[in-house]
Amino acid sequence: MGAKSKKAQQKKAAEAAKNGGNFTVATNRAARHNYTILDTYEVGIMLVGTEVKSLREGKASLVDAWASIEDGELWLRGLHIPEYSYGTWTNHSPRRTRKLLAHRREIDYLQGKVRDGHLTLVPLKMYFKDGLCKIELGLAAGKQAHDKRQDMARRQAERDVIRELGRRVKGMRG
Repeated sequence: MGAKSKKAQQKKAAEAAKNGGNFTVATNRAARHNYTILDTYEVGIMLVGTEVKSLREGKASLVDAWASIEDGELWLRGLHIPEYSYGTWTNHSPRRTRKLLAHRREIDYLQGKVRDGHLTLVPLKMYFKDGLCKIELGLAAGKQAHDKRQDMARRQAERDVIRELGRRVKGMRG
């Protein structure tokens, strides 16, 4: 382990201690680009010991992850949690399917939305809250290419307006 990663680990541990053990492990930034997020839900996740230790080191990737509902249960697929560096033969499989924990009413509601509305469940963020690992799950509709272009144009226009307002304020002062 290099000095840089050790320093980053210590910084993350200090941040977590300051926040009462609450910190973000991973975010899925591409999800907000590729999908329109209609609603978000906080769900728990069933993990084994070495997965939790690896997550506390800040190692996880939500990039290819997605959730599905099978037989009335919520499952997370494609989440990559690398093997724990100090683990032995008890280490976990990095891309195994993991069960998500939610209330029955929420699962039934989500199942109806996914089945009827051509929607999907996408993990947006993975974090620790009060010592427990949580996933922020988004009910999402896929974006077309023209929707993505419109969003990029809108963000650029907002940046231009803010930049121009900043110039005007500076001009008035000086």
